[in-house]
Order: sequence, then structure tokens, then C-alpha cells
Amino acid sequence: MHEIRRIQRLRSILFAPAVRPDFIAKLPERGADAVVIDCEDATPSGAKSEARSVVQSSVPGILGPQMQVFVRVNSVASPYFEADIAEGLVEGLAGIVVPKLESVAQIETVAEALCQVGFPELGVLAGIETALGVADARPLLAHPRIIAGYFGAEDFIADMGGVRTRDGEEVAFARSSVALAARLSGVPIVDQIVADFRDDDRFREEAAAARAMGYQGKLCIHPRQVEIANDAFIPSPEEVEHAIRLLAAYDEASASGIAAIDFEGQMVDEPLAAQARRVLGLAQSISEPTSP
Repeated sequence: MHEIRRIQRLRSILFAPAVRPDFIAKLPERGADAVVIDCEDATPSGAKSEARSVVQSSVPGILGPQMQVFVRVNSVASPYFEADIAEGLVEGLAGIVVPKLESVAQIETVAEALCQVGFPELGVLAGIETALGVADARPLLAHPRIIAGYFGAEDFIADMGGVRTRDGEEVAFARSSVALAARLSGVPIVDQIVADFRDDDRFREEAAAARAMGYQGKLCIHPRQVEIANDAFIPSPEEVEHAIRLLAAYDEASASGIAAIDFEGQMVDEPLAAQARRVLGLAQSISEPTSP
């Protein structure tokens, strides 16, 4: 197997319709960690061929060392998948997004198709957004072709025959399950969209909850959501300062043979110290420039 291209951070993934070259041209200005040119949901069924042509003509113009650009193809089960792979990819992509993945066999189909068209190094950002996809998320995300994943709440609830609500209780189990599967598989995982792009408060609330679950970023369907996502998935200055103080006190106690301490009214032992180390590690990784 060819070495799969790795990706950088994914605090924000901004989607743009593949049939809107005007939107695509502005993507480098949006500040997102990654962008997705969407040939699936954002492209009408009668415009799939046009979408592939726009990818070919518009995407090369936005590629660069600081731009992680993905193309979302249609699902493996759709009648558009083969043409999307054969005609809708360009050199320099960070990877492809494949929605509604449900089996390892589908991932193998994707891998074979990429090799056949000369893109054996492209990794897959997996859409986990059906009942079967959520149920089998761990083997899907553990496949060596997968470089990251996302949880798609809207499609999941449509598949379940349920109803989306603002508080999201109907997707709480699935959302947590996908985060757990990603952690065990060792790949970054990105949280669901907020369809009402004017509701900044909801986006902030969901982003905070997602980070608390272990998600590394959030899907964005409008440029105004990008900055909120970028801010939500980095430790605040207060978190960093607290982590520094906690580790200083804990390390001093550990050197004296003490395994648990009273720190600012809180009992601190190794699990809490490990969380503080993660906060500092995340803050450092965000402050460092990404590799070209």
C-alpha cells in the first residue's frame, strides 16, 4: 500500500457547493483549517457533471501549502460515485470525503477506485452518518485508508426516522459512540453541523460539548461559523494558566512521593494531571505553524 497522505488540524471544516466557483474562489480567505468542495448534498442531481468540471477548473487555483482542500464525492452506493472518482479529483488534494460509509468493503472499493485513477496516496475522511455506520464505526474508522472522520447528525436521524431537536438528545448516544470509536481507532473526529447558521449561540454550545466529548473540530456550512469553531477547539488562556499551575504543584508533590494533592480545593491525581498535560500539548500544537 502507498503511504497515505497525512493531514493537519481540523478545528473547522468549511463546505462549499461544487457548482459555485465564486464561493470556491473565496475559500482561502475564510480562515478554515480545511475546506470541502461538495459534490454530494450541496450539488443537485442534475448538476453532478457540472460539479466535477468546476472542481477541475477551480480547485487548482486555491491549492497552496496552507490550504487543506478535500472533495466530497457521492456515496459508494450512489450512481455518481464512479464518475466522481474518475472525473472529479485533482492533484494536490488533502484527501477525499466519502459520506455515509457503512462497511469495510465500501472503503476497499474507494481505495481501489483511487488507485485506478492515479491517486493511491489520498486518504479518506469518513462520513459516519447512518445507523449502520454508527453501529460499526470502530472498524470503519480503524481502516488504514481513513485519515479522519465526521459525525453527520442530520443524515443519521433521517435514517433512524427520528426528529432533530435543538438540545440534541436524540443524537447524544450516537455522537458519543462515534467519538469513542475514533479515539480507539486513533483518528481525528469532527462534529456535526448546525443547520441554522445564524444561531451562533447554538454553534458555540455544540462546539463546547463536542470538545468535551473528544471531538477535534466542527463542520461549518457558513463562513461565519469558522472563527467560532477555531476558537472553540483551542484551550483558553485561563485553561492554560490553570494547567500550568496544576502541573507545577502536582510535579513537586510527585517528586516527594505524593500521588494525590489538594490543589485549589480540588483533589488532583494522575488522571487530572494527564488532562492538564493534554491542554498544554494542544495549546502548543495550535501555536505552531502547520507543515506545508
